Amino acid sequence: MTVPYLPGHHSPLSCHSGPLSKVCLTSTSAAPWISVPGVVRSVKETLSSQFVENCKGVVQRLTLQEHKMVWNRTTHLWNDYEKIIHQRTNTTPFDLVPAEGGAGVTVRVMKPLDAAELSLETVYEKFHPSVQSFTDVIGHYISGERPKGIQETEQMLKVGTALTGVGELVLDNATIKLQPPKQGMPYYLSALDFESLLQKQESSVRFWKILTVVFGFATCAVLFFLLRKQYRHHREKQHLRQMQEEFRQAQERLTNAEGGETLKNACVVCLSSTKSCVFLECGHVCSCHKCYQALPEPKKCPICRQGITRVVPLYNS
Repeated sequence: MTVPYLPGHHSPLSCHSGPLSKVCLTSTSAAPWISVPGVVRSVKETLSSQFVENCKGVVQRLTLQEHKMVWNRTTHLWNDYEKIIHQRTNTTPFDLVPAEGGAGVTVRVMKPLDAAELSLETVYEKFHPSVQSFTDVIGHYISGERPKGIQETEQMLKVGTALTGVGELVLDNATIKLQPPKQGMPYYLSALDFESLLQKQESSVRFWKILTVVFGFATCAVLFFLLRKQYRHHREKQHLRQMQEEFRQAQERLTNAEGGETLKNACVVCLSSTKSCVFLECGHVCSCHKCYQALPEPKKCPICRQGITRVVPLYNS
């Protein structure tokens, strides 16, 4: 049984290649992160499947999962909902031993349930649909929850399964043990071989990198849009203040140059010319002839917004 190191993690306590029997460990030493392939073998008694005859294993997981439909008040659709209502995991001590005809030593696997990836095989699966009366159906529609049934599942790590363990290798007295690394690195017990497991992790890293880049671009785009919107709002406020200041100055000029009577007869649009048009049918006198011609079609009175049917010139004596 060969024990290849993961790239970038070499230990001075063991040989760089070769069978596990060549790993140089003392009673106080450890290999911080190492790959150990082998075949599962129980140390003591094995666990028997509750549903499948002659099915033996070292890890057994029994799960009861509820399936139901839940009404979404936002989208007004029925959505699938799953909830684990009971789960029990049984374990028994086991070793990784060399495959038939292979060279190497036995490695005791510690704390298998702490593994980030534990390959369990589903040996039994059955769905029990819920039985509902007409009254139950009406009640479920009112409550917004429609039970579909209970799914019963049994998963096992069977004896004889080829397994690749990746973790910390320590020597405890005369027993070589594989346990979760103390440096915070992940612990794997996978049915994949070392190369496939490595490729899977590299694919996961690439996916998260791409996702990070996509979210980074999306965040930059949103920030650019918000900053652009804020800039345009600032420019509009500046333009509005400038127009208000020009309007105030025009009022002051008219008041100072010709007195209040001139301001009273000034065009409400340009504030520079005198009123010279009577708008019909509303009868308002509020604009000079030049500003009347500049009004957009259909022309409406600037005071009451009523449509202008005809214009009568106004002559001041």
